[in-house]
Amino acid sequence: LKLRRLASVGCGREEAEGARRRRAMDRIAVITRQVRSSLGAVPCAASDAVVKEMAPTGKLRVALNMRNQLLVSGKTSSGDPEGLAPSMACAFAEKLGVPVEFVPYENAAKLADDAAQDKWDIAMIGSDPDRATHIDFTAPYAQIEATYAVPTTSGAQKCADVDKSGVTVATCAGAAYTLWLERNIKSAAIEAIEGHDETYEHFKENGLEAVAGLRSKLKKDASKRPGTRLLRDKFMAVEQAAATKKGRAEGFKLLSAFIEEAKKSGLVKDLMTKFKVDKDLSIP
Repeated sequence: LKLRRLASVGCGREEAEGARRRRAMDRIAVITRQVRSSLGAVPCAASDAVVKEMAPTGKLRVALNMRNQLLVSGKTSSGDPEGLAPSMACAFAEKLGVPVEFVPYENAAKLADDAAQDKWDIAMIGSDPDRATHIDFTAPYAQIEATYAVPTTSGAQKCADVDKSGVTVATCAGAAYTLWLERNIKSAAIEAIEGHDETYEHFKENGLEAVAGLRSKLKKDASKRPGTRLLRDKFMAVEQAAATKKGRAEGFKLLSAFIEEAKKSGLVKDLMTKFKVDKDLSIP
């Protein structure tokens, strides 16, 4: 009797696992149906060799930066990421004919650090030369302005006014705009802090002259920085792209072609509108 019960439990677990997998596939199917109409009749050029190259485990493992709420708007009722980036990844997986497995990261720096490991197949992440050691980036499919918040008493009127001796800028460690600042700022000092809220606190507690960030994020978090205003121009634009591991030459060609077609066909624009980020993102 005990053996029969154990066998019954084992079968029950297998059935539950099978049901879980079917539900996951159903969720992915819903997402891909939502974006298919925007893709139109784009032919799938993925050979078996390319599919194996891009999805060696049989699934397309997609790394997402969960901190960027313009690209990952939230989660579905079942807990899956949703938004512009997850939908783009699902559409590419459909072209390969494989299911998606999302690999969430709490920030872009940790995602990029894992580029040398076999943890994901493609990543939806801001393109930056400092992240390109182990991965190749496609052309960008979206851009996000980065600017400064300064005290209302500051004399700075444009971003160039911040790059002066005696000015210290607080910025979020590992962000694409921070990497850009570290390469391009010539006179001001840069202090990179872990976490957005911690960056704001550092800025306030130390009486710094500026805090860097994505314009949309700085706007949203205005109440966390009382007595500040945003500069009207940008110091750079973070280019959101898809990336895959170096050495996947044919797969990278297909991924790059997909990104270009997604922009040309209207898929990117439609998804931006659907997830209500079209006012904060632009298509390059």
